[in-house]
Amino acid sequence: MNWLGILAALSGALAIGAGAFGAHGASDHAAGLLKTGGQYQLVHAVAALLAMQLGARGPAWAFVIGAALFAGSIYALAEGAPRWVGPITPVGGLVMIAGWAWLAWTLGRAV
Repeated sequence: MNWLGILAALSGALAIGAGAFGAHGASDHAAGLLKTGGQYQLVHAVAALLAMQLGARGPAWAFVIGAALFAGSIYALAEGAPRWVGPITPVGGLVMIAGWAWLAWTLGRAV
């Protein structure tokens, strides 16, 4: 079973759900958070699937894990999680950045 692909696809579905909830059922503050989390999560779900197609599984995992940390912490804050959840967001962002750098390095080695 391709767990990475399944998680990437589910990540995309969750991003769409978060964005829809933000657009139709959340307060203004929560809507903004859900929109931001959803955008980053969706982009990185697609990036993970593309990285997989390029044979770059490490960067794909970084995209999925980073997006889960980044968007997940933002979604939690939108739903009223305690403030200590906030520092998880930049950790997820750093993991996503690392995924992009790792993908660039992987692709550069192939040239």
